[in-house]
Amino acid sequence: MEIIISNSSKIPIYEQIKEQIKGKIVTNELKAGTLLPSIRNLAKDLRCSVITTKNAYEELEKEGYVTMIPSKGIYVAEINKELVKEEQLNKIENFVDKAVTMAKMNGIEEKVIIEMIHILYEEDSENEKYSRS
Repeated sequence: MEIIISNSSKIPIYEQIKEQIKGKIVTNELKAGTLLPSIRNLAKDLRCSVITTKNAYEELEKEGYVTMIPSKGIYVAEINKELVKEEQLNKIENFVDKAVTMAKMNGIEEKVIIEMIHILYEEDSENEKYSRS
């Protein structure tokens, strides 16, 4: 399982791990029932603390993405994809709301914000295309 962590990021390492595993689960790269690396093995692979990977897995368990079974392992849980999608849409709505508020406060027109979103969306699609090649 490939996870890339950045020590220079402002995001805590356990959060980076958690979000990347969550992303793999949501996109079905990791399917329900898949056995994940142990806390110790993941820490060794990522060259980070066992506490860090333990925190990442515990957060994933709290959020319902994995199931930790003592003496058996850590497994990808069966998730409700519609519920996850709704949660993500809610987060996006909050970001967009903040952006719109900022734009209004600074006299920036709606069409400028919409154009910005189109450009960013296209850039992201282009980057995805190149990373798959």
